[in-house]
Formats: sequence, C-alpha cells, structure tokens
Amino acid sequence: MSLDWIYYAISWILLAWHGAWDAIRVPDTAVIGTNWAWILAIVFLVVTVRVILFPVFVKQIKSQRAMQALQPQVKALQEKHKGDRETLQKEMMELYRKEKANPLMGCLPMFLQIPVFLGLFHVLRRLDPANGGKTLYGWTVTQFESASAAKLFTAPIAGKFGSTADELARLGANGTTVKVIAGILVLMMMGTTYLTSRQMILKTGWAEDPQQRMIQKLMLYGIPLSLLISGAIFPIGVIIYWVTNNLFTLGQQQWVLRKFPPPPTATSKPVTSTRNPVQPAKLGGLLGRGKPAPQAPAKPVAPKIAGPKPGAKPANPKKGRPAKRQG
Repeated sequence: MSLDWIYYAISWILLAWHGAWDAIRVPDTAVIGTNWAWILAIVFLVVTVRVILFPVFVKQIKSQRAMQALQPQVKALQEKHKGDRETLQKEMMELYRKEKANPLMGCLPMFLQIPVFLGLFHVLRRLDPANGGKTLYGWTVTQFESASAAKLFTAPIAGKFGSTADELARLGANGTTVKVIAGILVLMMMGTTYLTSRQMILKTGWAEDPQQRMIQKLMLYGIPLSLLISGAIFPIGVIIYWVTNNLFTLGQQQWVLRKFPPPPTATSKPVTSTRNPVQPAKLGGLLGRGKPAPQAPAKPVAPKIAGPKPGAKPANPKKGRPAKRQG
C-alpha cells in the first residue's frame, strides 16, 4: 500500500504554515542560527493534527474513566478466578464488552499519530541538497532548497545525531553542533514522553487488570527508554515535532483532568477523621507544655436511697416527727 497520500498531506500542511508565517514576515533567514518560519511550521503541524484528533482524545478520556469505574469488578473477578488465567481473561473481556469499555482505547491517539510521525520522518529525510533539482511531494525547487537549508541553532532540521560525515557535509553542518542539539532534544523527548504517561497514571491510578497495568508500565517506562536508542536516527525536525506534541498533550490532559476530575470508584469511601477527639485535659496539656489543665471541682452527688425490698413493711413516715400540741 502506497503511503504517498500521507507524504503529500504532511507536505501540504508544512508548506501552508510556512507560507502563513512568511506572509506575516517571520524571518525565513537564520536569526540566532534558526530559520523560525520552518520551525514554527513544524510546531503548528502538531497543532493541526491535535485539533483534528481532539474528538479521539475525548473518547480516550471517557474510556479511561470507564476502565477506572470497572476496577472493583475486575478485582472481584481476579479473586474469584485466582489461578485460572484463561477463565479470568474470558470473564474480563465479557465485562468490557458488556460495559462498552475498550482497554486499548488509551493508546489510540498515539497509534493514530504514528502515520503523521512516519510521514514527517520520510519528508525530512528527503531534504538532502543532493536532491535539490527534484520536487518533493508538491514542493517547488525553491521551497525544497529553503527547507533543506533550515536550521535550529545552526543544526539543520534534516540532520540527526547519527548523521554520517557525508550527510553532514552535504547539509553544511558541524558534526559536534548537530550531536549537541540532537542530544538535548532526545533527552527532552524522553522526559516529556515519561511525564505525559505519569500525569495520566497519577490522576487515574494504576489499573487492577494485569493487561492494563502492563500497558501502563510500557507507556511509562518502555517507550521513553526505547527513545534513547531510536532517537539517534530521528531528524531534528522530527524530534521538534515529538517534543511539541508531548507538551501539547501535557497541557491538554491537565486542562481536561482539572475541568473534569476522575469520578470516585465504587469502593471509595468519604474520608473521615479517625482521630479521637481531643479531651480538654489533653488539650490543656498541649497548650500548657505538658501541665494538666485545671479541672472544675466535681459537684456533690446525692446518695441513692434504696427502695424497700419486696414484702417488707413500709417505713413509718411519722416516726421521728414531733408530736402535735394538744389544744
């Protein structure tokens, strides 16, 4: 299957944004060693893609909320089918189907961006001055030459950490500069990738489902570590796209999670204070640095008079009283 339609779409968006920035006179020539019109074109390629995928992002949040609400039921199934993994998986899949929850929905936005990432990777890899006489997916020769000469702090956006000496020579780049800029961007890419996953996990919690938990660990640790190696083959322009996309994700997730906080699970209980109320004597001891607080004298309690026993004669109420005077 040909992917040319992706390459043409990515090229069209890049050229459209570059033309927009050029129209408002954003410098296309190097300022501080940077061609800002092309850098902003890559940044706003991210904005364009994220706006298109925003409905998918909303579905991702809803799916994660649904999965979180099902955690008590998942835990109950794990206790019920402990040691029977096959039955447990069948029961959980039936639960997900019944409740219309998709465990893989959390990864969907990332999967949908893979074609964009690959398309940009392919387009920037073709930005080689040796191909200056050729057009590139609808680019003119002038646009191609302008993009192939675009730099970020004197490092070409088509350069990469693992560029060969011949590639650096064709791009007119200094190998040390390219490695420093690319290395910093790779570290930023790893850090922001980790933070996007950590942000969501801290808000929604670790999943009880082993499959979901494995996916969370892969997103949190596996992908950032893999970028340490794979980042060496990414053009600088692609890493700019990735870092910008991660920063956009961090902001978007923070806004959504703050505006629509995750609902409490069915097992959650309102937090109540379990501390014993502080007695006045203890409170006085705290305020008086260990001295007990003075207590009010106790009121005398009247002794209780026992009633007559069953069958006993009642006491003579006149006994002990003075006799009346005879008139």
